[in-house]
Amino acid sequence: MISIRVDQNRCVACGQCVEACPFGQIQLEMDVATIGDRCTLCGSCISACPLEAIELEGAQPVANTMTDHRGILVWAELSGGQVKPVTFELLGEARRLAHQLGVPVAVALLGASTSSAASDCIKYGADLVYLVDDARLALYNDEIYAAVMEQIIRMYRPEILLMGATTYGRSLAPRLASRLNTGLTADCTQLAIDTEKRLLLQTRPAFGGNLMATITCPQRRPQMATVRPGVMKALPPDADRQGQVIVPPVEIPQTSKTRVLEVIQLQGDQVDLTAAEIVVAAGKGIGSAANMKLIAELAQLLGGVVGATRPVVDAGWISYSHQIGQTGKTVSPKLYIACGISGAVQHTAGMSGAETIVAINKDPDAPIHRIAHYSLIGDVIDIVQALIAELKKR
Repeated sequence: MISIRVDQNRCVACGQCVEACPFGQIQLEMDVATIGDRCTLCGSCISACPLEAIELEGAQPVANTMTDHRGILVWAELSGGQVKPVTFELLGEARRLAHQLGVPVAVALLGASTSSAASDCIKYGADLVYLVDDARLALYNDEIYAAVMEQIIRMYRPEILLMGATTYGRSLAPRLASRLNTGLTADCTQLAIDTEKRLLLQTRPAFGGNLMATITCPQRRPQMATVRPGVMKALPPDADRQGQVIVPPVEIPQTSKTRVLEVIQLQGDQVDLTAAEIVVAAGKGIGSAANMKLIAELAQLLGGVVGATRPVVDAGWISYSHQIGQTGKTVSPKLYIACGISGAVQHTAGMSGAETIVAINKDPDAPIHRIAHYSLIGDVIDIVQALIAELKKR
């Protein structure tokens, strides 16, 4: 059983752990830090303590040697019993990396009534599926999923673990990294292999997107990375592909500090940008919220969806579900029309995977033109209205 402990002989009540705890579970009492019962074992206080006075008891690194870890493991995220597309995208990337390493690709599939999901994972590139099918896993629970995933990882010892940078993935990944005492690189946009050292080269934007950092984890295994949906490409499904389904002997916790009562699907202005083949995106250059109607009309005529930059969302012209970029969604449509978008790296990081980019901007020196395949220089409203008129004629 994993627990967290404060070494009273080392602790000097500096308070850095209090500031670091995201859940407000640490207090200073009698010149020593005390940790509350609702601690989630996230590990933030351990990293923050300058005197190494806080430690996890019962948590051991998977290993200090690299030779007994082989293979790539992908966590399969489910929604409504179906495998989310990001899992298939990760499987496609995992197959490419596995080819360089000469290792198999496995999937950790947790849920209830997931037999069809297991076959889908094999079709999209998995050699092995570690299937844990239990009613207690029907609804995602951070603590229970982390406990089961930890057992699978310690049992099969992969050298690489890939997860989607989704709401659930961003919650589960750091918990696992803390339990396994290994590294984690979040929101990767590119993965590669140093074949000589068998290192995963994990590239992600840094310093607000002003540069790209490549990070490695040379001393711990597994090497963990999360990848945003829409960044990688899924392989075409192969219905004839063969794989093995393994039921690992894991113990599912009977209790947890949190209990999921119900999952409620929000109603309203939701859009699946990551699956769209055509995106018409608006920047502050369109001038006003009223002009969003023109963007929506153009998108409708093209059979696409509306996207937006962060300034447009912050201005209240459209909801956050439409935001594209570092703090929004990553898209890779066949056609991306950027309307009044300057091309700041914070936005282009989320749309540079588009097959064809059309930029509409009156500034010929705008950065968006450097990545665009076609540039229309002129007033964005005039050009959008002209496009709408032409499409209506046809």
